[in-house]
Amino acid sequence: MTEKKEKVTILGVGNILLRDEGFGVHFVRWFSERYLATDSIKIVDGGTLGYALIDIICSCDNLIVIDVLKAKDTPGSIYRFNTQEMQAHMPPPTTAHEVTFFDVLFKVELLDELPETLFLCIVPQNYGEMNLEMTAMMQEKFPVMEKLLLAELSKLDVTLERIENA
Repeated sequence: MTEKKEKVTILGVGNILLRDEGFGVHFVRWFSERYLATDSIKIVDGGTLGYALIDIICSCDNLIVIDVLKAKDTPGSIYRFNTQEMQAHMPPPTTAHEVTFFDVLFKVELLDELPETLFLCIVPQNYGEMNLEMTAMMQEKFPVMEKLLLAELSKLDVTLERIENA
């Protein structure tokens, strides 16, 4: 699909209309105000774009997805999964018309363009209520997720430049 690939794409996904469900999107927006993207790294707000993410995913060697994990665990608990581990935690689709993130990854795999993929997921406190604001507890988890993300980037030999006064 693409000739020059980014070394790493950090992709925040989720629905910001559903309170904590939008954690991934809110986090990458916050993170991109703190660190400069480079030629080898892209920070992307993937929201609920579904199949529109295919080109973005195909354009990298390593994909780090920031999302929520709707699990019966303490809100704010953070998990690190590879693709196979994450699939085991995905709920079944609620409708035949729903496009899940794994549907998108499956299409990318069919194109033989699937990057190494890692998921950093957090258990939401409130994800059913229509509200653009995340709960305070979830916002307080940004620095924890930041530390984990920077550690993962370090394993890939990627260092980001911090924006001054951020």
